[in-house]
Amino acid sequence: MIKKVLTAILCLTLVLTLGGCSLSSRPTSVDADSEVTSSKEEPVVKSYINPLTGIDNLSEDTIDRRPVAIMVNNITQAQKVQTGLGGADIVYETEVEGGVTRLMAVFKDFSKASQVGTIRSARYPYVDLALGHDAIYVHCGQDPTYCKPHLNDIDDLSIDTNSPGAKRIKNGLATEHTLYVFPEKLWPALASKFKSTVKNTSWQNFAKEDETVTLTGGRADRVTVPFPILKTVFDYDKTTGLYTRLSQNKVLKDYVTGKPITVKNVFVLMTNIADYPDHYHRKVDLAGGAGYYVTNGTYTKIKWQKGNSTSPIKITDESGKEIKVSAGNSWVCIANTATCKPVMESAEPTATTSTPSNP
Repeated sequence: MIKKVLTAILCLTLVLTLGGCSLSSRPTSVDADSEVTSSKEEPVVKSYINPLTGIDNLSEDTIDRRPVAIMVNNITQAQKVQTGLGGADIVYETEVEGGVTRLMAVFKDFSKASQVGTIRSARYPYVDLALGHDAIYVHCGQDPTYCKPHLNDIDDLSIDTNSPGAKRIKNGLATEHTLYVFPEKLWPALASKFKSTVKNTSWQNFAKEDETVTLTGGRADRVTVPFPILKTVFDYDKTTGLYTRLSQNKVLKDYVTGKPITVKNVFVLMTNIADYPDHYHRKVDLAGGAGYYVTNGTYTKIKWQKGNSTSPIKITDESGKEIKVSAGNSWVCIANTATCKPVMESAEPTATTSTPSNP
């Protein structure tokens, strides 16, 4: 009996062993037509060049999107609570009243910004600057005498706390300095109210993204634009190739992200700025004039002209020839020829501070 049991166990062991060997050593063959690749190729997402920056970063559904130009507070105490400026394609700065400047941030794809502010009222020169981009103009109120009649020429939205995507957020300042917008919610409202598409034309003659533009006027590692109340200063960082914005010798940082506000290009456009008859609001001549273009730690003298209200600003060298502009975002200071003398400084040990003579 014991022999029969042992024999049975031995047979079973042999069967299992042989079966396992047979399975493990059996060659596998796959028909070529039935082969399946382990990974699929990712679909190529086409991108488009932003006409306001020369950067290839727009999606197909935003390339024809109309720009949005939004007024931002720039008084001394409000600078510390500014947000969204670093994400703007272009920021314009010029005098409004009493020597104070205000900002207008222009976004090709407004929905990319998470929060912008604080929002302030409209002024006449900014309406023409926005018209030059066929932009939708966003503000909170307006100068009733000199600006309000001009708003008939532009698609504009004066927002308040009841507007979609607008909210007052406590930031330690008076209520009039607390209004912010949230583009993700505001853009749909703008697109439903106004024409939302635009014919794209490059704002400037942008170089390729990987091309370094070097200008021949001299070094500009620090640029100071002495507006009457506050100087606007830009310091060049050669490691990033960008200019960092300063005010009162302090780096200005985004209120929400904490990141320094940086730009690739700085334009200083000189013109005549005078009082309106009320001796309070400022009249900025946007016909054209001389100026300076700054990028990559260098500068050159330029000429600029705008023409009629719907024309964009065109930049040329002193002979009238179109210049090449670095791909990237820009800050445009429009300053008074009579009172503002821009200063270009060099970080090189042997160089000295220079105040270029007006072109």
